[in-house]
Order: sequence, then C-alpha cells, then structure tokens
Amino acid sequence: MPKAEAKTFTRKDLINNLNEDLSREYQAIIAYVNYSQVLKGAAYMNIADELAVHAAEELDHALQIANHVDYLGGMPSVTPKPVKTSEKAEEMLRFDLENEKETIRNYRRRILQADSLNEFAITESLRNIVVQEQDHLIALATALGIDPPNPGIAD
Repeated sequence: MPKAEAKTFTRKDLINNLNEDLSREYQAIIAYVNYSQVLKGAAYMNIADELAVHAAEELDHALQIANHVDYLGGMPSVTPKPVKTSEKAEEMLRFDLENEKETIRNYRRRILQADSLNEFAITESLRNIVVQEQDHLIALATALGIDPPNPGIAD
C-alpha cells in the first residue's frame, strides 16, 4: 500500500488557525475585563489593576491577528471562545493561567507555521505577542504564589 503523502500546510490553514487564536483573544479580553472588576479583597487589588492592563493588551493582540487574517485573504472571526467565571478569586486566576498557557502553546506553533510559509512579518508580530502573553502568565503565577508553568508547544 503506498504511503500517504504528508499534507502541505497552506495559507488557508494559517488563516483558520489564526482565527482560532483570534477567538481566544476575544475570550481573554472578556475574561480580563470581567475579572479585573469582580476580584475583591486587598490581596487581589494589584492583580485586578494589572488584569485591566492585560485586557487592553489582548485587544491589541486581537487587532494584530485580525489584520494578519485579512492580509492572508481571510475573514477575521467574530466569535469568542467560552469564558469561565467563578465567585472565587483564586479560581478566576487559575482559569486565566490555563488560558495563557494554551495561548502561548498555540502562538508558538503559529510562529513555526508562519515561518514555514515565509510569512516573516507575521512571525515577528506573533513573537512580540508571545512576549506579552508570557508576561501575563508570570503575573498570574506570581499572584497565585506559584512558579510560572512551562506552556510547552501545541502539536
């Protein structure tokens, strides 16, 4: 039986994957706006303020990703991933930490994918986004009193 040929990664694949990332950015914007306003207690005031800053950074990321999708000939997504909420501050921060890990994993993969298509400007944009996402991960881990986890790479 002949061996199946490996599917070539295409611009359309990159568009689809970037739209998934865009939906995740929308999720992050909503979560950070919500969490920054509902976190209560002296122990969480600093991180609540920081989450409001994160919301603005995630909006910037969404704009960049939408621009890349448009540049590649696609239509940017308009649907956020579901947002988890909780009455407990620590749970909200853990939800955010998990979302940041997933986001970093996926952007690391997206960088490799954009590189494979010689889309180096997109790659550079994504690298800058990863720097901010890792800062978010560190801030959340610090607020939780844990070491920042290694997000790995999405395979």
